[in-house]
Amino acid sequence: MIFIDGSFGEGGGQILRTALGLSLVTGKPFNIKNIRSGRKKPGLLRQHLTAVNAAGEIGKAVVKGNSIGSGELYFEPHSVSPGEYNCQVGTAGSATLVLQTVLPALLSCKSASKLVLEGGTHNPYAPPFDFLNYCFLPCLSKMGVQIKCSLVKYGFYPAGGGEFEIDINPARPLKPFIIREREGLKRTSVLGIVSDIPFHIAEDEVKIVCSEMGWDENTGKAISVHSSGPGNIVLAILEYGNITEVITGFGQRGLPLKKVAENVVKQVKKYMESDAPVGEYLADQLLVPMALTGQGSFCTNSVSKHTLTNSEIIKKFLNVRIQYEKKGENIFEINIQGGRYEVGEE
Repeated sequence: MIFIDGSFGEGGGQILRTALGLSLVTGKPFNIKNIRSGRKKPGLLRQHLTAVNAAGEIGKAVVKGNSIGSGELYFEPHSVSPGEYNCQVGTAGSATLVLQTVLPALLSCKSASKLVLEGGTHNPYAPPFDFLNYCFLPCLSKMGVQIKCSLVKYGFYPAGGGEFEIDINPARPLKPFIIREREGLKRTSVLGIVSDIPFHIAEDEVKIVCSEMGWDENTGKAISVHSSGPGNIVLAILEYGNITEVITGFGQRGLPLKKVAENVVKQVKKYMESDAPVGEYLADQLLVPMALTGQGSFCTNSVSKHTLTNSEIIKKFLNVRIQYEKKGENIFEINIQGGRYEVGEE
């Protein structure tokens, strides 16, 4: 039994998601207390409960404490069953974070799986679908996994109601992921998206980002989409020879569109000023799948408290060493070493 204090480190939902995912992989049960104690609304929210129940179904687990608001959870998996699953958050809670929870186990199964995830697809507090599609999942492809994903319907915060599908053809074993340098910039693009709000907002955001970055306006595009409620996101997509970075900004009530665009510009410049290929958010996402391979290395421009917390939870389940070394101005190298892991599949 592994015991976890959910108030540790940054004290958020990532602690629970990583524990669930690696419990499925290793078969090790865990008990977590003080779930999300570092948040304004502690305990399990709808998206966390959906992740718990999805992990429980996939792992045929004994689960106690899986209710809204619960601050403690017991989880004991038995065997992982790849297959077809439908995960419904039922609110604007992030469906992409539900995927993050169950993905580690499905990545290293013997057979394929298909997931339909319903809920928030574009939520300012979680990786949007575009980040998964253009940035994170291509990295998993380098590890040997064949993944196809498609967005069925946009789900903006706070209405939600989105949906996406993902097909996972796993790899056994996963290949190590190593990327320490960023190859040349091949293409940049800017995408502004609006739903049920004036179209010019997306157009203006795209123009501001292109202008302040000195990029040709032809690299930008504004679109209007249908969703269950109003929403706005602007994305800067930077395609390098060996990696793609996606930087996002979300429109919010009372926040001028110029501020939204300028925040994206600020993040893009920060990323480009460093030679590190992996951005802060991708670094956090890569840790678990890399730890499953037992080896890997990448350079990132930032090591957040979120990433450090995630590392400590990983080490509770897997016998791996995760080392951080500063290599230069805004360049940190993360190395993972240990044993390879594959799930106990039914």
